[in-house]
Amino acid sequence: MFTGIVEEVGTLVVREEQTDAARMEIRAHKVLQDVALGDSISVNGVCLTVTDVRDGVWSTDVMAETLRRSSLGKADEGTRVNLERAVTAHTRLGGHMVQGHVDGVGTVLTREPSTHWEVFRIALPAGLARYVVEKGSIAVDGVSLTVSAVSAATDPEPWFEVSLIPTTLRETTLGTRAPGDPVNLEVDVIAKYVERLLEARR
Repeated sequence: MFTGIVEEVGTLVVREEQTDAARMEIRAHKVLQDVALGDSISVNGVCLTVTDVRDGVWSTDVMAETLRRSSLGKADEGTRVNLERAVTAHTRLGGHMVQGHVDGVGTVLTREPSTHWEVFRIALPAGLARYVVEKGSIAVDGVSLTVSAVSAATDPEPWFEVSLIPTTLRETTLGTRAPGDPVNLEVDVIAKYVERLLEARR
């Protein structure tokens, strides 16, 4: 479990293709301070397991399913990634409950600068639109954000907007995202559970 509060931006330094997976090595600093083999680290919103640590670099195995369903499938060596360690009982829940299970990949449509923030409009898969509500929470590349606007139900292509403050733009990879870039999306898990329970009742 994560909170969507990015601790640092790391760099993918090695990507080794395997038959049905990829082994990735990521350079980091803060998230390695108390890491142990088997720990979970969120990488652009994807929960991955630490398999090795050495000289400021940690390794992980990324299965084909994860590569197919997230933007990590196209991540090359040199790609900068948002990193967050799993929460502990003593962690402040500064964002919202984030599982690190990507629901789909969205696309940045526009970036509109304002005096003190920037508004991002992001397209999302049609099947996820019903889980995204104004003033609700969503994780974008592992960053917990508040939804500031959503598309109308009649719009042919659903989208949502988030407003990013300078700290978020500076301290995460979202500051480098441009129109056309893919982003990992995780909707609020509570909405999915509620929907499932209601389906069972019907």
